Amino acid sequence: MKRLLPILVALWLPYQASARPNILLILTDDLGYSDLGCYGSEIETPVLDRLAAKGLRFSHFYNTAKCHSSRVSLLTGRWCRQAGDESMKRAVTIPEILRPAGYFTAMSGKWHLSKEPTDFGFERFFGHLSGSCNYYKGDRTFRLNGQPWQVPDAGFHTTVTKTDFALRFLKEAREAEKPWFLYLAYNAPHAPIQPLQEDYERYRDRYLQGWDEMRRQRVAKQRELGLLDATVRAAPRPDHIPAWDDLSEETRAWESRRMAGYAALIDRVDREIGRLVADIENAGELDNTLILFFSDNGACPYDRRTIGSDLPPWDPATKWTDSTGWAWARNTPFRFYKQNQFEGGVATPALVHWPAGIKARPGAIDHTPAHLVDVLPTLLAVTGTTSPATFPGREPAPLAGVSLAPVLAGEKLPSRPPIHFLHHMDRGLRDGDWKLVSFRSGPWELYHLGNDRTELNNLAAEHPDRVRAMATEWHRMTRDVLLAPAAEQKPVVDQAKPQIHPEWSEYRAK
Repeated sequence: MKRLLPILVALWLPYQASARPNILLILTDDLGYSDLGCYGSEIETPVLDRLAAKGLRFSHFYNTAKCHSSRVSLLTGRWCRQAGDESMKRAVTIPEILRPAGYFTAMSGKWHLSKEPTDFGFERFFGHLSGSCNYYKGDRTFRLNGQPWQVPDAGFHTTVTKTDFALRFLKEAREAEKPWFLYLAYNAPHAPIQPLQEDYERYRDRYLQGWDEMRRQRVAKQRELGLLDATVRAAPRPDHIPAWDDLSEETRAWESRRMAGYAALIDRVDREIGRLVADIENAGELDNTLILFFSDNGACPYDRRTIGSDLPPWDPATKWTDSTGWAWARNTPFRFYKQNQFEGGVATPALVHWPAGIKARPGAIDHTPAHLVDVLPTLLAVTGTTSPATFPGREPAPLAGVSLAPVLAGEKLPSRPPIHFLHHMDRGLRDGDWKLVSFRSGPWELYHLGNDRTELNNLAAEHPDRVRAMATEWHRMTRDVLLAPAAEQKPVVDQAKPQIHPEWSEYRAK
């Protein structure tokens, strides 16, 4: 038996390695809740729609409402401040756990954190360290495996080139005969709005109908898909956004072009994911590849300085910025936007595809509240790995997330700790169906999302005890768990102010 044991172990280990799933983690940038076909959009996203139809969608999936903090939570399983912000000095990342476990770890895309991905467990990296860049010209922060990479003068588009390198890294992983973890972080559809011409032409005249009609159509499709039931009332158009028909003809023409640009960027993301999925399928890996798709926050409303609105958006000299009106429509059926902790800022598409591992009914929509901090614990569960309690040069804090493996198995998720929201002065806490939220340190508002998913009926005056209890818990977590700066721990103000922002769009009327 002693002589047989080494032989059995030698046979067992390769089997275990081959049984572990490959992992493709995709993150988009500023994608609104309804921006995919499978979440209500008219934008053509057949690849993601097909993955959703054969996989699992979440209807209550959350992020941090901001680019960099969502990336921290996704990679570490901790709240951003808790992890040490961009430095991640109080955390350990997914690749730092999976690489010692035998995974080939690679990233292509936007980093937006401290140092470089190759300093945090990634064996391969292509992309930019910056938070945004020109889609055609890139910027000086592009790196390839830790070395500066010169953006070519022609034949470059961030969405396409990131996919090119992702495919290259998958080839290297297969040559190494290892299971792989690939993190693909597109900067689309983040501004500047610079689509490929061929993509833009497909949508050029599609949005002349305007945002009121587009939102109406998206709500209807969401009900048809089962994302919303008949009792959910879509949030009405806010006062800071005019009716489409009240805009000047010049403004309507400009705004329809802007939305065509958004749509083209999203369409291209789907096409590039299609290239990846085809490659994985051709390699015979699709059945045991866990594909996860998320967005870092809701649609962006910040209408900063546009350059070249009279030029085609595929001209690299242009810099089309965001539109508050379209952000409202893209976040259908919710209120508010990126950086706000209302559902429009923090609730975005989330889908999972893994034929060999998901036992839930194909195409199911799960209404379990979940967050980006749950991704790392889920990957620990499905790969049989553990997060280290110690790590050289860092002091890892406890994980904030919970494993979603029971949901993938078609089971109910046990009760979870409250979901904490914080971006500077925008705050929130979800505990079960109750959600406490503050707009830029304004008075706490209270909503029961089980009865009021779109946050239209503020119950704070009717349940002052619940407001106090949840506010106390929010402050406790902010102080003791997140270790947030003192400025972010200050009490909210008592007096309500108009819920507006100086960088939201101002529109020309007729």
